Formats: sequence, structure tokens, C-alpha cells
Amino acid sequence: MLSILHEYGGTSLWRPGHREFFAPPAEPMKFVDEAFIHVQGGNGGDGCLSFRRERFIPYGGPDGGDGGEGGRVILRVDEGLNTLIDFRHAREFRAQNGQPGMGKQRTGRSGRDLEVRVPRGTLVYDADSGELIADLEQKGDSLVVARGGSQGLGNTRFKSSTTRAPRKTTKGKPGEVRGLRLEMQLLADVGVAGLPNAGKSTLVSAVSAAKPKTAPYPFTTLYPQLGVVSVGPDRRFVIADVPGLIAGAAAGAGLGIQFLKHLNRTRLLLHLVDLSLQDPADDVRTLETQLRQYSETVFGKERWLVLNKVDLLAEHEIAARGQETIERIGWEGPVFFISALTGKGCRELVSRIQDRLSAMGSAKTSSDGIGASVACR
Repeated sequence: MLSILHEYGGTSLWRPGHREFFAPPAEPMKFVDEAFIHVQGGNGGDGCLSFRRERFIPYGGPDGGDGGEGGRVILRVDEGLNTLIDFRHAREFRAQNGQPGMGKQRTGRSGRDLEVRVPRGTLVYDADSGELIADLEQKGDSLVVARGGSQGLGNTRFKSSTTRAPRKTTKGKPGEVRGLRLEMQLLADVGVAGLPNAGKSTLVSAVSAAKPKTAPYPFTTLYPQLGVVSVGPDRRFVIADVPGLIAGAAAGAGLGIQFLKHLNRTRLLLHLVDLSLQDPADDVRTLETQLRQYSETVFGKERWLVLNKVDLLAEHEIAARGQETIERIGWEGPVFFISALTGKGCRELVSRIQDRLSAMGSAKTSSDGIGASVACR
């Protein structure tokens, strides 16, 4: 019997005594929030050089038709996408060319437009100049990024009283060509910023249906996570878990600040700090320093201090440590004591957040289409 071994990652997927082969394990989807693409509109079709040829009509005259218009390249928001990973390999997008004109004054068919799907919150930049072209933030938003070339003219267009049999035509124009840089910024109402292992992912999983990775050992989230928090009927908001910051992140240490751009659209920031640490105030200073170095705009957003992991402290230690931390950093904003692991204080926190967001103005539609949600425990 002929045995075939299929190698995958150095491990044979064929098993002795079995005829079937096992499919390779699926790789988890990666989070990609920046991509470079090249777009080109379709070329216009050429005009046709033709003369009417019929029996008993010796001087039929010109009857060459025009070419078709070139297709356009259009970016359109797709609610089902939440990453730019599709552009890691497919980077060239070209619309269909227009068809050449034909005899009997027939115009060539115009090229079909090419629609490229992008997630909500995509910023479109010109790759050469760096100019922001558009912000595709709302459902149904679309943008023409490369126009098709105009049609060529057939010789019928050049007939006149003095030129009875013109042999002149024009070529179709080439489509627009340009390079684009796509940058996705998550659409969230609330951003959670904190150092690694402060409990950001645990908090998001406790108050929403999102399931970011959590574990009882130190590690940091590698990609942002979104969760929809439902406080009551028609009362919900989106919370974003951003990978942890460390000292020197603004200079590129650790994961750097590449994911802090996802805080640009948030309306409220939560400083999540592990109160069980020896010096929680130092963590708050580190957060403030990195946010300020990244962007004064982000640093200037309304910020709340959330002291986490109170389940690891005795009751008398919680108030004492919290008061000491607040005094050392001179914090004047709202302060909350919670345990994301047990859910203690989470209900009050999300209720206050919802009330504050409602006071800021009508809730954004950023939570539409993101997925199911559950009420806070």
C-alpha cells in the first residue's frame, strides 16, 4: 500500500493505522490595523474607426462608436470586518477597463467598478503625501479612491460638413493610479489603559460578552479587544482593551505605543491600576507619562482612576492604600475600587460610565453590529 505523508510544520499529519489525513490546526486570526495598497482605475476604451458598408449605399459615412468608460475603485465599509488582515497579501486592486467602440455607432461597455471592503473606523491616507483623504467611520460609508479613464471617441464624432469621411479617433484615457495607506482605529466609547497584568482583559470579559485571553500568570494582551457592555434596555457602550504600556513605551519599548491610536476616538479613558502592588502611584505616573508623550489630545480626554484587584487586600487596607495613592499623585477625578475577577464594584462602574456618556451627548452608533453583549455581573 502506498503511504503518503503530508508534512505540516515538521510534524506528519498521517497516523499509522488510519487512512485519513488530519487537517492542519487553524491559525488564530491576527490583528492588523495598518496596510498599504495600490489602486488603479480601469482604462477607457478606444474609439472605433468604421464606415457604414451596405449594398446600394456607396457613401454610408462614418459609424465608429465611442469606447466605454473605465471602472472605478471604491472603498466601502463592511460591518463584518474588524481588521485589515485581508490586505496583507492582496495589495493590488485594479478596476475593469472599458471596451473599445464598435461599428454601427455602438458604444463599448463601461468597465465594472471594483469595490474593496474595509472595516469601520478606517482612515485613508495618500501614501506619497501623507494627506488624510477620508475617515470611513459610519455604516454605509464609501469613497472613490481611483477614477476610471474617460472614453475614446469614434470617428463618427469628427464628421462635419467639410469632413465627410473622417479617419480620426481618440484613445481612451488611462485610469487614475495611486498608493494608499489604510489605518484602522477601533470605534469605542471607553478605552482601558494600564500596565501589563493590571487586569484589563479580565475587566472587559467581566462586563461584556468579549472573551479576551486571561490566565493566572503574567502576560500581556498583544492586540486590542472590543466588548459591548449592556447596562439596560437601549443603554450600552463599547469598551476597548488596549495592550499594556510599560515605561519607555513612547520610545518603542515593549509593544511601544502602536495601539494607542485606538484611543483617539474614545470619549472616556479608564486608568486601570493594580492596587495590590507595592507602589500603585508609580504605575499611574507611568501611564500618564506615556499618554502625554504619545498625544496631548489623548491625555486631555476625561480620565477615571480604577483601582483593581481589591480582592487581594483586607478591607482596612483597601481604603488606606487607595487614599495614599490618590494623595501621592494628586488625583482629582473620579476613583473606583473594583475586583474584575470577582465582579465587585463592576456594576457601579459601568452604570456611572453609561450615565457619563449619556451626559456627554447622544450615544454614538459605534456599538451597532459589533456583536452580542451581556449585562455586567
